[in-house]
Amino acid sequence: MEKTLALKEEQIIKLRSSLIDEHILKEKDVAINQLQKELEILNDELTKADEDLESLELENEKLRKAQTSSVDVKIIDFTNIKIPKSEILKKMHGILENAISNVTIVVPTIEDLQELYLYELRSSVSMNIACGINPGIDEHAELLDEFESLDNISLRNYERRDRFVLTRDGEELLIAVIGKSENNNLVIHTRDPKHFKLLNSIATEGWIQSRKI
Repeated sequence: MEKTLALKEEQIIKLRSSLIDEHILKEKDVAINQLQKELEILNDELTKADEDLESLELENEKLRKAQTSSVDVKIIDFTNIKIPKSEILKKMHGILENAISNVTIVVPTIEDLQELYLYELRSSVSMNIACGINPGIDEHAELLDEFESLDNISLRNYERRDRFVLTRDGEELLIAVIGKSENNNLVIHTRDPKHFKLLNSIATEGWIQSRKI
């Protein structure tokens, strides 16, 4: 009888143990199901975010194309557009790198020539340069001596200081008219031969009106 009771007690303990394990398993299953649902929600949100990002990128590309198209087809009002002198000189330097035979340069002062790195040009390139020069200023006098020491440079004094000009090999032209504000410059850059032909007289005007030093 005692053995029977002991056996039953052992069975009851095992049954309770199995019930506890089953209860724990159910709790874990519930937790796993909940995590899976949360993961599905996160995946859906991530997919939606990717779709939104792709949509924004497409919209941004459309806006860029529209802006480019707008700039291409509309006349630009340069009244208040800001193009600083540094950008103009940087562009002139880039054009000069392709010079082969001759260039005409007009800048407000001889100091501006330092930004064009004229020493880098091949010695076969003939340069006619008009700029504001005051020999009474030490820096101007020193720069004048340096540039005049180069056989391929002809310098003249242009006192009006109203423009930047560069013509290269009869093929490329840049004109920047200085506005009333320091950074308000009307800039034209072209390699079109008809543009060049019409604007070349304006480009060479600075050189023609300048005085020998």
